[in-house]
Amino acid sequence: MNKVKIDKVVLNIGVGSPGERLDNAKKLLEIITGKKAVYTKAKERNPTFKIRPGLEIGVKVTLRGKEAEEILKRTFQAVKNTIKKDMFDKTGNLSIGIKEYIDFPGIKYMPEIGVMGFDVAVRLIKPGYRVSRRKRAPAKVGKRQRVTREEAIEFITKNFDVKVV
Repeated sequence: MNKVKIDKVVLNIGVGSPGERLDNAKKLLEIITGKKAVYTKAKERNPTFKIRPGLEIGVKVTLRGKEAEEILKRTFQAVKNTIKKDMFDKTGNLSIGIKEYIDFPGIKYMPEIGVMGFDVAVRLIKPGYRVSRRKRAPAKVGKRQRVTREEAIEFITKNFDVKVV
C-alpha cells in the first residue's frame, strides 16, 4: 500500500486571451497527445489584461495510465533527463515547463502555430488516496499514505532514469 504511482499527467497552455492563438494551442496539444483538448476559463476579473470570469484563456489535456507514462517519458527527453529538485512540491507533485514545443521529441516546427511553450504537471499518489476524494463518506488521508518530496524524487529517478539536481 506504500507504492507510489502516477495518478495523472496534465499538459497545459495558458494563452491569456481568446482567439487564433488559443485555437492554435488547442491544435498543438491535440497533436502532441492524440487526445481532445478542453478550454480552461478565467475565474477572476483582471481589468489590466482585459480578463473577465468565464473567458476562455487556456487549453489543457489530462492523461492517465499508459498514455501518461508515455508522455512523461517524452517530457523527460525534452529536458534531457535532468530536472531540478525545486520542481517537486512538498506533497510529491511535479511540474515541468517546456519552453518551446519543438524541444519535445517527435514534434516538428509548424509555421501556422508559431513558437509556443507548455507546462506538464504530474500528480503522484499511493493506493488508498481515493478516500479523500470519494463522494460518499470522504475522510482524511493518513500521513503514511501521502507522497512526500523524497518519495516522489526516488520514484521518478528509479522508474524514468532521470537525474534530479
